[in-house]
Amino acid sequence: MRKNIALVTGGYSSESVISYKSANSILQHIDTEKWNCYLIDIRLDGWFYINTAGQITTVDKNDFSIIEQDQKIIFDAVLIGLHGTPGEDGKLQGYFDCLGIPYTSCNAASSALTFNKRYTVAVAAFAGIPVAKSIQIFKHSAFSTDNILSILTLPVFVKPNNGGSSFGISKVKTIEALQPALDKAFAEDEQVLVEEFISGREFTIGVFKSKGEIIALPITEIITENEFFDYQAKYEGASQEVTPAQVDEPIAEQIRSTAKKAYAIFNCNGVIRIDFIFDDKTQHPFLLEINTIPGQSEASIIPQQVKAMGWTLKEFYSQLIEGCFLAK
Repeated sequence: MRKNIALVTGGYSSESVISYKSANSILQHIDTEKWNCYLIDIRLDGWFYINTAGQITTVDKNDFSIIEQDQKIIFDAVLIGLHGTPGEDGKLQGYFDCLGIPYTSCNAASSALTFNKRYTVAVAAFAGIPVAKSIQIFKHSAFSTDNILSILTLPVFVKPNNGGSSFGISKVKTIEALQPALDKAFAEDEQVLVEEFISGREFTIGVFKSKGEIIALPITEIITENEFFDYQAKYEGASQEVTPAQVDEPIAEQIRSTAKKAYAIFNCNGVIRIDFIFDDKTQHPFLLEINTIPGQSEASIIPQQVKAMGWTLKEFYSQLIEGCFLAK
């Protein structure tokens, strides 16, 4: 008997536009012989089920159920394709934990931790994983650009501390550009991370768990025409994504082993994507951030890596869904 799977999309942040693209792609590759898949759109104005005819009905939040053709549908598991809050910061995961519904992502604690870029690099550094020097600034606290530059050396990256898809990120090379970059980041978040630039090749790698084994996907190298891998580079073609990366095996193995180490340290589940800079000076991969619900659109990196591994996306999504029952 096929199990009922809720594919959750939407969200409360500017990343919702990416969530919808991911959901559209996932729907095309779900194995309908194994799963009954229902699209759930979580928005600020409500939680809704959208059927194949485009009809919209409200989700019952008491038990996360829907009504389809006069029948109540209870979900066996949730495939989370919602980027940003509340899907990537642990809020939904806590809700599903309360209801006892398994899901295809990290748990609430790991999601909340990795959603905070500063806390992520702090835990990674404590575990011996190289990270860039950085400071965290809160909107309600007193700070000045002079204070920042007394600790960090230009150039720096200024990022919203919570969030993804490169919204609100700036690369700053001059003192004059620092305050506008902070203002841009604070427009997205109450917390901002400022970190020193590391010169080197940029790599990103997906990691997932299959039958208890942590598996690293083929590595992708990001070669961007822009100053960094920003929204335009990610989603509008202003970058070259080489999968699998053309890199010497000793470097590749460093990246794979560090990625799997991070997956274990942060107690991850499902598929995640970790971004690295391979530092020219130290010849080690520096962890930039962990994305616990990476994009699944046609332009996204994880689907590229899955195909490079020799799997179909249908096989991969089935593996993630089956894995969440084992993790429960």
